[in-house]
Amino acid sequence: MATNHSFDIVSEIDFQEVDNAMNQAIKEISQRFDLKDSHTEIVLNKKEKQIALNTKDDYSRKQSIDILQSKFLKRGISIKALKYSEPEPAANSRLKQTIDLQSGISKENAKIVTKMIKESKLKVNSQIQDEQVRVQATKIDDLQAIMKLIKDADLDFPVQFTNYK
Repeated sequence: MATNHSFDIVSEIDFQEVDNAMNQAIKEISQRFDLKDSHTEIVLNKKEKQIALNTKDDYSRKQSIDILQSKFLKRGISIKALKYSEPEPAANSRLKQTIDLQSGISKENAKIVTKMIKESKLKVNSQIQDEQVRVQATKIDDLQAIMKLIKDADLDFPVQFTNYK
C-alpha cells in the first residue's frame, strides 16, 4: 500500500511579530542620540502590506532601516520579505521610502520553485496552489531531499514548510 506524503511550500509573515518589531524599532530610534532630531516616522499598513518610512536625511533613513532589520531578525522574520522602493523627497526637505512586505509566493516564484523540483529528478509531484506550492511523494526521504534543496537554494523570498503529512 503506497501512501502519498506531502507538504506545502509557503511564504508567510506573522503580522503580529512585524507589529512588535516595528514598535521596538520605533522605541530604539526615538532613544538613539544620533536619531533624536530626525523625527523619524515608521508606519505599518497591514492592509496594503507596506511600511512607510519618513525621516530627515539619508543617514537617518539608513540607520532606521538597519534598526528595523535587526528587530525583524530578532523576531524570527526573514529580511528577504522586505522589498524596498527608491527613497523619494517628501515635504520640508525630508525623505520617504516605502517597504513592501512580501507575503505569499508569486506565480513567477512558484514556477521557479517547481522548476527546481523537476530538475532534481526525484520522484515527486509539485503543483502550484494559489500562493503556495504543494509537493507530494510516496517516500518521505524524497520530500526531505526537496526541503533541503529549497532551503539551500538562495531564493529572494522567505520560504516555510507547512502541512507536512
